[in-house]
Amino acid sequence: MFKLFGTHQNTILKNIKHWLIENRRLLLTASTSAGIVILLRSLGLLQSWEWTLYDYFFRLRPAESLDPRIVIVGIDQSDIQKYGYPINDQLMAEILQKLHSLQPRTIGLDIYRDSPREPGYKNFLKALENIPNIIGIERIGIKNSLGIKAPAILAKKQQVGFNNITTDPDGKIRRGLLYMHLENGKVRESFPLKLALNYLKKEGIEPKPANKANDLQLGLAVFHRFKRNDGAYIRVDAGGYKFLANPRKISDSFYTVSMSDLLSGKITPHLFKDRIILIGYTATSVKDFHRNSYSNRLFNSPKEISGVELQANFLSQILSSALDGRVNIKVFPEPIEWLYIIVFSYIGANLSWQLLLPKKSIITILLIGISITGFSYIAFIDGGWWFPIIPSIFALSSSAAMIMFHLAYLKEEWQKSTEFLQSVIDAIPDPIFVKNKDHHRIVINEAYGKFIGYPIESLLIKTDYELFPQNEANIFWQQDELVFQTNQQQENEEYFTDARGITHIVATKRTLHQDAAGNLFLVGVIRDITERKKMEENLKETATRLKLDNDKLKLLGDSLHHQANHDPLTGLPNRKQFHERLSQAIEWANVNEQMVGLLFLDLNGFKAVNDTLGHNIGDLLLKLVAQRLQGCLRGSDTVSRLGGDEFTVILPGIPGQLGASKVADKIRNTINQPFQLEDHIVPVGTSIGISLYPLDSRDIDQLIHHADSAMYEDKKQQKKQR
Repeated sequence: MFKLFGTHQNTILKNIKHWLIENRRLLLTASTSAGIVILLRSLGLLQSWEWTLYDYFFRLRPAESLDPRIVIVGIDQSDIQKYGYPINDQLMAEILQKLHSLQPRTIGLDIYRDSPREPGYKNFLKALENIPNIIGIERIGIKNSLGIKAPAILAKKQQVGFNNITTDPDGKIRRGLLYMHLENGKVRESFPLKLALNYLKKEGIEPKPANKANDLQLGLAVFHRFKRNDGAYIRVDAGGYKFLANPRKISDSFYTVSMSDLLSGKITPHLFKDRIILIGYTATSVKDFHRNSYSNRLFNSPKEISGVELQANFLSQILSSALDGRVNIKVFPEPIEWLYIIVFSYIGANLSWQLLLPKKSIITILLIGISITGFSYIAFIDGGWWFPIIPSIFALSSSAAMIMFHLAYLKEEWQKSTEFLQSVIDAIPDPIFVKNKDHHRIVINEAYGKFIGYPIESLLIKTDYELFPQNEANIFWQQDELVFQTNQQQENEEYFTDARGITHIVATKRTLHQDAAGNLFLVGVIRDITERKKMEENLKETATRLKLDNDKLKLLGDSLHHQANHDPLTGLPNRKQFHERLSQAIEWANVNEQMVGLLFLDLNGFKAVNDTLGHNIGDLLLKLVAQRLQGCLRGSDTVSRLGGDEFTVILPGIPGQLGASKVADKIRNTINQPFQLEDHIVPVGTSIGISLYPLDSRDIDQLIHHADSAMYEDKKQQKKQR
């Protein structure tokens, strides 16, 4: 019995060994292909492609119904134009009281309130104190990012959640945050989680651990903690409790009303009762916009969603998963994904080997790739599974391509073998030699003998070491041996010295052939490329000189352009550049329906500085004024010097007269600080005139005239006050 068992075992081992020998080419190709794809993926080179397909699956997904549990009160652009930015505390208190009267279950205030916004700060604090179901936001400082605190009243009542977000390298948000662990050991809850827990508490749902990994379970849902290599991600930051986002489509996902409609009573009261109300800015000028998987559009710029809509999406995902069983995005463990890649790599290699014909292989691989994508899409729609589609298709196609190239190589070698005798007897102008495995020349043509400069009889009996310098002969022997050992065609550039002592640069192509008896022969074809190499070197030298000349011209052009558009003393844009920047700002304002502020500045007491301390000190004062102006303004603002002590400031996207006045006050306070000019402490002031486009004028010249006149009026008023 044991003998029979041993015999049967030996038979199995022999069959396995035989199968491995027969399929060694397939196994080697599949392993190589899978290894390359896994390496590429581990280096993050496929990450952006996988993200693109992942986002495309979201956009192909059927639209979901509106989430009735969430209502957004958006502060849009018309609200800001009407009430100003930021919304003051009195108005915010009225909004909160109005919402509280509509009996929502929770109010989420997605607006930072770390300092008073008068008037009405006391009323705002009173509203926060008396309304029990308000959740505020804070931003937790991480590394170089500064934090923003929530109102102290809400913090004391533990009714605050953080709204930090995690952005992928391509600028999209595909992950959400539930918790953050601070350095002091405290755990903070995110804004959407805080709102969701407050809502779910009345449904009798409390958070609890789901498994050994302590993943969060809420009702019907388990939120698996994101790991640094989940899905297409490669070694990303997995700090805190992150999860893969499953957002709804950007449009028509939530009930949305404007702040103006709320205050004017143009609402349906039952829409708010027992729901979660989110208040936040949706105005484009606030610049609180983000991109997610739905943002890409084929021919237009990416569509972005406001911060409050982003938080609503995270909140909706938590509630829908916990209460309705809506799927969360799931991924496979990394070893399973590797196995997936290996399997498809073998499938691609085996199919190409069986089909033989490249056309059939390509069509079959294409159909399998489409099938993989379709199956993965169905799994994504039904179960939320994120399959490694791009790596699998890469593995499938690359292993198939390797086999096709190998088959093409075998065919090429066969064709070369059949043409071997023909190639020898034909009158070929290029020098040709044939060597055996011992590196002895056995066949040469007349062109080879003429090129080398020795009689054919001598070449057939002498070795390379007898004809050429030792270093050249060593290289010839190494290149010939490489072809014999690898059975691969080689093309090399080499030096050799002919019988006349002239050294040539040659390109040698070596191939290996086998006759019917199994004998191997190396066929070499030589081409003299000495003149071509000289021409290439000359061209390189010419190209280098041209590049240097072009660089010099570019530097000169840049310098002339800068001199033509900038003030030589302060480096600020000059009058010409000022007019161009103002025209550009107005064009932008027209397209985006924004306002542009224009400030004219004139220094008070500058002439006295020039007269008493000299023009050198006056020039130094102008430079320091320019530096202070640039330092106290936004990066989008433009400071120009028109001449003398006259400066202008262009303020694109300014909210209105109040915003421009605040900027003017800031500039005035900055300039009024005394200047240290060498050994002198010099106090100067400034007169500022303001005009607003399009409120004061739509004509540029009139706009400039208005600001200039306002500046002189300000100068008169200051003289009267003295």
